[in-house]
Amino acid sequence: MPELPEVETVRRGLDTLIKGYRITQAQDLHPRLLKGDSVAPISVLNGARITGTGRRGKFLWITLDRPVVLVAHLGMSGQFLIQQRDRPSPKHIRAHFSLKKSLRKLELVFNDQRTFGWLSVEEPVASVPPSAAHIALDPFDPNFDRAATITKYLSRNVRIKTALLNQEIMSGVGNIYADEALWRAKVHPELLTSEMSKKKIASVIDSATEVMREAIAQGGTSFDDLYINVNGESGFFEQSLSVYGREDEPCPRCGAPIRRIVFGARSSHFCPRCQRAR
Repeated sequence: MPELPEVETVRRGLDTLIKGYRITQAQDLHPRLLKGDSVAPISVLNGARITGTGRRGKFLWITLDRPVVLVAHLGMSGQFLIQQRDRPSPKHIRAHFSLKKSLRKLELVFNDQRTFGWLSVEEPVASVPPSAAHIALDPFDPNFDRAATITKYLSRNVRIKTALLNQEIMSGVGNIYADEALWRAKVHPELLTSEMSKKKIASVIDSATEVMREAIAQGGTSFDDLYINVNGESGFFEQSLSVYGREDEPCPRCGAPIRRIVFGARSSHFCPRCQRAR
């Protein structure tokens, strides 16, 4: 599933490529495209001008010159793509948007092979759509409160990997960047948050922020063509991963073989020497 760096890469691509364009036609092409609590079909966006984009954690939205926004969650394989004449048309188009600005025209599609992604027309409250209102701020939000987030983690009695994946404490971190952040902070994924110090929790937050910032700079992580940017390009952060997906490979820091364990139906990759359980 795309995590914060991938969603932020898509948001930046949309902001650069479609801001200022007017939606001349919005088409829903799949029965499961629209989220159930959408206030209207996407066709109500016909004639709206795109004024910008927003994001909280893994949720992104397109702002308009109307009191509604178009919210998107990419799910496992959702993609916003600008159709290009020299490339084949995407095979799993769920929504199609014809855009125009002066004499320029663009065709934007929402492509989703596994159909877990969705779109929704929503009325934002304090600039945040209802779908994302329950999601905590992420480390790149200017209002992110690092001290308060540390306190929230310490108040839980759960494994730190589980806590990192909880989008209501700090958003944006998924399986990939949780493993990478814990490796950088030298913290075992099964360590209980209640047994950690403020300093150690802070190092995990800072490591997550650092690794996601680096991933954004490289366009995110692409293991296959299920995640690509708006212009069809893949992200290159996979080459910089230290532990995720590298079971039995040597730890870049100490050389010990990377291990993989499973808990909570998720795999966790870590170095048993650098990230000791106690």
